[in-house]
Amino acid sequence: MPRTPAKHASSGDVRAFLERAKNVQRFSAGQSRLLFAIDATASRQATWDLACELQASMFQVTNDLASLSIQLAYYRGIGELHLGAWQSDASALAQRMSRVQCAAGRTQIGRLLQAALKQQNTTKVNALVFIGDAVEENGATLQDLAGMCRLQSLPLFLFQEGYDPTVKQCFETMARVSGGAYEHFDQSSAQRLRDLLGAVARYAAGGRKALESKPTAGAQRLLEQLKR
Repeated sequence: MPRTPAKHASSGDVRAFLERAKNVQRFSAGQSRLLFAIDATASRQATWDLACELQASMFQVTNDLASLSIQLAYYRGIGELHLGAWQSDASALAQRMSRVQCAAGRTQIGRLLQAALKQQNTTKVNALVFIGDAVEENGATLQDLAGMCRLQSLPLFLFQEGYDPTVKQCFETMARVSGGAYEHFDQSSAQRLRDLLGAVARYAAGGRKALESKPTAGAQRLLEQLKR
């Protein structure tokens, strides 16, 4: 039986939190950063609770990675794209993400990557995770942006919800071009995605050595792709 969606905060509440958080975190020279981006368009509402639970698990992994900070980003609706402040409080990030409400609109993956690349010029980000189920943009343009991400040392770890073959081809190519990795998930593979997200967090904090030091199944899958 489908789960009853939790009560969501308004977009104004989310923006207010992100604004207040701007001055929360100050970074040392060795701080590692992970940009965590999600598709919050209406098509994902049906499995949103599951996705939030899995994404919260990745945030909790970072409690063991004191040097890692996360930026939460999402798009939804008509032209809404939100990039939050950098945070090291995993619980706060997970709670806020769980209150984001999906809204009908087209995908904005290209706009998201453009914003990430612009930020990369001033703030070094070690990896970008993206979770989504659709692509409604020009694939060649997205591949070009993925190539620019590689030039800026920003590997893309793309996680596809579902099995749409067009999305799979696009995400796989983008991941390969950027120097990152691709996987898909559904409600039957929750534990696998949880492991993979934890592995990405460790990669962002310590690179390949961090993955090799804790060879989980997820770490091995990522390492296989990163070696290509």
